[in-house]
Amino acid sequence: MNLEDIKTVLIIGAGTMGQHIGFQCAMCGVDVMMYDIKPEILETAEARIEKLALSFVKANRLSTEDAAAARKRIQMTTDPEKAGKNAEFVSESVPENPELKARVFAQFNEICPAHAVFTTNSSSLIPSMFAQQTGRPERFCAFHFHDIRMTRIVDIMPHAGTDPAVVELVRAFAVKIDQIPIMLKKENFGYVFNAMLMELFKSAQSLAANGVASVEDIDRAWMGVMHTPVGPFGIMDSIGIDTVWKITDYWAKIVKDPQQIKNAEFMKPFVEKGLLGEKTGKGFYTYPDPAFTRPDFVSAVNQEK
Repeated sequence: MNLEDIKTVLIIGAGTMGQHIGFQCAMCGVDVMMYDIKPEILETAEARIEKLALSFVKANRLSTEDAAAARKRIQMTTDPEKAGKNAEFVSESVPENPELKARVFAQFNEICPAHAVFTTNSSSLIPSMFAQQTGRPERFCAFHFHDIRMTRIVDIMPHAGTDPAVVELVRAFAVKIDQIPIMLKKENFGYVFNAMLMELFKSAQSLAANGVASVEDIDRAWMGVMHTPVGPFGIMDSIGIDTVWKITDYWAKIVKDPQQIKNAEFMKPFVEKGLLGEKTGKGFYTYPDPAFTRPDFVSAVNQEK
């Protein structure tokens, strides 16, 4: 299959990253079919994609007309047959569970055309953990996105059985949809940026879970020294506390590290209360105007004890 043959992308999983990937593809002229298991999930995704499009228009990154055209290229369905029958390229963003990902890929292997390329947007797993279950391991690799509002960086990570021609096709597709591909030479948990970011999250979580400092002061420390507009807990809010918790909890159980277990327990009440961050309006901060965006946040004397 050649690059010009990729006309329809199937997005499996209509959560935050599925929305971002689908919209990025649609902005660049590719038709998108977005699949999830419940109509209400797709309804939420549609509203959030509309909001995402508006943010691009407000930032002068997209015209009103082009935003409307991108939206028209995105279809949504809960019917797996309809979703997969015409897909040339598949991007999966279901929860971070290798058994679940394996089941989903096995299902769509029976539906999608034999020439379709399968990719996972997994943020913490490696493709060899479920490559065989895809039914087409040679046509499978990781194609990992970040928040498209903030960066154009994407990671491309093959496993030992990925056909090099498929890796090159995915790289070319990344360029076609205006992304900057980071090519991994071998599998690595967390790719490149996320491997560094998760260490930052682990440190921040440990400080808060152990009562060393408040969430706000931990973010102030990072923002004040590194001169960044957001700290680690603000970033977790942007990603989604549920997503960060799932990754933290998964690895805590794998490595059985007492501190990581404690960190997962620190995060869990937010998930149980539905305080998932930016997407729900409240997490470590309250949105749409979180405290860390105030000009005096870092220098504020009246800090929360």
